[in-house]
Amino acid sequence: MRTLKFLLQKEFRQIFRDPAILRIIFIMPMMQLLLLPMAADYEMKDIKLTVVDQDHSSYSQQLISKITASGYFKLIDYSASYSSAMEDVEQDKSDLILTIPPKFEKDLVKEDENTVFMSINAINGVKANLGGAYLGQIIQDYNREIRLKWIQFPRFNPEPQIDITFSNWFNQRMNYKYFMVPGILVILLTMVGSFLATLNIVKEKEIGTIEQINVTPIKRHHFILGKLIPFWILGLVILTIGLTIARVIYGIIPAGHFYVIYVFAAIYLFSILGLGLLISNYTSNQQQAMLISFFLMMIFILLSGLYTSIDSMPEWAQVITRFNPVTYFIEVMRMVVLKGSGLRDIAPQIVTVLAFGVVLNACAILSYHKRA
Repeated sequence: MRTLKFLLQKEFRQIFRDPAILRIIFIMPMMQLLLLPMAADYEMKDIKLTVVDQDHSSYSQQLISKITASGYFKLIDYSASYSSAMEDVEQDKSDLILTIPPKFEKDLVKEDENTVFMSINAINGVKANLGGAYLGQIIQDYNREIRLKWIQFPRFNPEPQIDITFSNWFNQRMNYKYFMVPGILVILLTMVGSFLATLNIVKEKEIGTIEQINVTPIKRHHFILGKLIPFWILGLVILTIGLTIARVIYGIIPAGHFYVIYVFAAIYLFSILGLGLLISNYTSNQQQAMLISFFLMMIFILLSGLYTSIDSMPEWAQVITRFNPVTYFIEVMRMVVLKGSGLRDIAPQIVTVLAFGVVLNACAILSYHKRA
């Protein structure tokens, strides 16, 4: 224990002596947590719309007014022809074209049906799908309103209708920040923890201090623990800062207990820091360590379920996510923050991440060899 105490004193002095590390630890997560949730918005607003109205009737004007009043679409151009509207799409001025055919109102009244044409710019697939779905729903609502006006009924409505009443559980207002902020906090915690732990040993290799440590009687597990514990503590500090920002700036108060988050975070940091130390043992300079960490971080983020649902991924990708510790922490954060889950609810995730931590840290200890 005395040896470990001296190693911890050395590590903390080395960390707080370097202003760059302090900026990475404290300022970078704060800035990213303030900016990223503002940009990572699942809602599509101000979809640029071009309308080709070949009817110029009262019905077509009502339809256009209903679309623009929804708040999702911004009318960019009111074109006279489809070819001129396509120029707006080609110049990236418009995302969607709505073409209202001639005799739209007349055929709708006489034939009881008509057709409008939507052309969607699908370069951005997400925006195209959501924009087309929004516009289709608005047109359906407009069609239903028109049909109800035509129906004359003294006592009852001859057209059967089903009214839907729904309730949003765990996120009643469907605020995407409640869904994204916990996940982004996990990513920041992972980046800071894994990067710093990876670069720590490699830096000592580059400046030559690792050779001085190797000639001392320090045991391998003491050395690894001396590298792991300081960043484990700093990781919990970063988590505290992130939860404070989430509460003060975004008004996110976890439905569950804070101690559940901290218990899992402590186990998670034990796992992810072990991965960083393992990488540092197999790299000889900071450039190699950064490239490997960046490669793994991209996989962790894209296959974590932060931006896309894991259930919608291919089966081979879903198998990979089971070996991604970030997946479990994001799932736990959302369960505790939104659902109020307790330790019993997240027991499977705790066991899995703890197993990751034991394996990774054991490999880090075994792979560290003292060289003269």
